[in-house]
Amino acid sequence: MSPKRLLLVGFLVLPGAGCKPEKPAEPLPSLAPPPLPKVVAESGEGGRFHVAPAEVYGEPVPEKALRLELAREAVRLGEERFVPSRPEERARLRERVKEQRVLLVPDADTFLAQTSELFATLRESAREVWLLHPDAPVAYPLVVRDEQGFQAWLAEVAPGKLRIIQRQDGLELTTSVGKLPGPDANGPSIPVRGGKQDIATLRKGLGKLKGRFTTSEDLCLVPSFGMELAQAARALSGVYVAPGESLFETLCFIYPTPRPPVLGTPAGQ
Repeated sequence: MSPKRLLLVGFLVLPGAGCKPEKPAEPLPSLAPPPLPKVVAESGEGGRFHVAPAEVYGEPVPEKALRLELAREAVRLGEERFVPSRPEERARLRERVKEQRVLLVPDADTFLAQTSELFATLRESAREVWLLHPDAPVAYPLVVRDEQGFQAWLAEVAPGKLRIIQRQDGLELTTSVGKLPGPDANGPSIPVRGGKQDIATLRKGLGKLKGRFTTSEDLCLVPSFGMELAQAARALSGVYVAPGESLFETLCFIYPTPRPPVLGTPAGQ
């Protein structure tokens, strides 16, 4: 065989002889994080759902705090009464709570939509903001954020970003990789049953999330703005597993951003 023919044969054979088959790339679904665990409530006799009793946990009510008692759009501090939606009264309240520890005492009829100016004032001026549970002598220290602050928190590069979306039909436990599934894939993670919040199942679900996102130290409660503030306080009990023992170091509370008054409409009307 001629030298030219041998060279051609070597050129055709040698590249294949030294190659190893390439390992196929991992399929895209395998690169996704594992799915979140499902949270299931306990069932009673015959498989019927029931809301399990749950102890009310929280922090001891802080001493030497200014008690702001809510009554819809108004708040009372001792003998003083303020309507924060009125600029002049909001200015007075701002001076009264400046650098103070404040304890919010909700009534049964005050909705989140009625508290936007109050929370904005506290965020600007108060040193600490606490929310009293309506049914037990415990309270919750809050980091107060408006809607813009909530979006900035979500944009931070950190794992988890755990939050409770509190809706009229139940509690949605949401993370940076999706929501914690409940009994209905299209419904909230923890439905309201018989008009009652299921705090026991909320506690269980948050425990599962804490086990998944072990480095997450903050949790945000995002209540529907058409919900009573007292109901939001009740939900915060589910963040605690024992008196004074919270699953998360920081609790943030999202309030509705105050809307500018319509031109020609007196403030507070």
